[in-house]
Amino acid sequence: MIYLNKKIADFTNSDFDLISVYLHAGKVVVLPTDTIYGLSCLASDKDAIKKIFNLKKREPHKPMITLAASISMVKSYAWLAKKEEETLKKIWFESATPTTVILRAKNNLPREIISSSGGISVRLPKSDFLIKIIKKVKSPIVSTSLNISGQEVTTNVSSLDLIFSGKYKPDLVINTGIARRKKPSRLIDLREGEIKIIRK
Repeated sequence: MIYLNKKIADFTNSDFDLISVYLHAGKVVVLPTDTIYGLSCLASDKDAIKKIFNLKKREPHKPMITLAASISMVKSYAWLAKKEEETLKKIWFESATPTTVILRAKNNLPREIISSSGGISVRLPKSDFLIKIIKKVKSPIVSTSLNISGQEVTTNVSSLDLIFSGKYKPDLVINTGIARRKKPSRLIDLREGEIKIIRK
């Protein structure tokens, strides 16, 4: 594992270039998110997604969240009616709460991140840091909690060698300090055209 230890405010363009190189090379990167630290890779990279499943020892029928930089990026991978798009604008730009939305997938991303019912879970991050990374790689990225499935979420990334002690480890760790323990994002389903709250 390679560590990059910095405060978010101190990141330079070369640091974002480095993260982009790792993601485009099919690597798994630990990133601070707007909720907790997460494991990320390009949402289009099937092999990297499988590595995250192996790393977390996660059951394959549990899709992960996809982070996008804009609604226009979302529309490339999910079906959005005009009413749903207007709802998304209110949820993502007017609400202070990080919110993940289940939409109808276009099936142009790996099936590992699409549910058996054809849904894709998408979030527009509240973090400018994450938005900049996603724009840099010009692709949505996968995000899932930094832990072995079923175990406590990790807020201190300095001890990852103890947590991921097997064959699979993250490739690059962006360490911006100990994360405050936060609730997971709110989860709603928009596929029927109306808001269905799955997790508050």
